[in-house]
Amino acid sequence: MAETGLSAATMIDQQVKELDAIATRTIQDFNTTLGTERMGQWKIRTVALLQQHAGQSAADELARKKPGMAFTNDLIEEFTDEVESYRSYLVTLAKRIRAAAPPAAG
Repeated sequence: MAETGLSAATMIDQQVKELDAIATRTIQDFNTTLGTERMGQWKIRTVALLQQHAGQSAADELARKKPGMAFTNDLIEEFTDEVESYRSYLVTLAKRIRAAAPPAAG
C-alpha cells in the first residue's frame, strides 16, 4: 500500500511540473488562449491519472475546480489564479498521501 501511495504522490508531482511548464510557457508567449487550451488538456489527463492512482474522490475534486470570479480584465492574472488553484490542490493532496503512507520497513 505504501508503494501505491508513494507512486500516486510521484505522479502528482509530475503533473504539478507539467502544469508549471504550461504556466511558464503561457506567460513567456503571452498567449492565454493557447495556455488555457493546454491547461484544459492537462486537466483532463490529470483527472484520469488521479482516478487511477489516487481514487475517484481525488479525481472528482480536481474536476470540479473552476476558476473564481475575476474583475481585473487581466488575462494573465486570471490564468495564473487558475493554475494556482490546481497547483495548491495537487500539492496538498500529495502531502496527504505521503503522510498517510506507512514508513517503509528497513
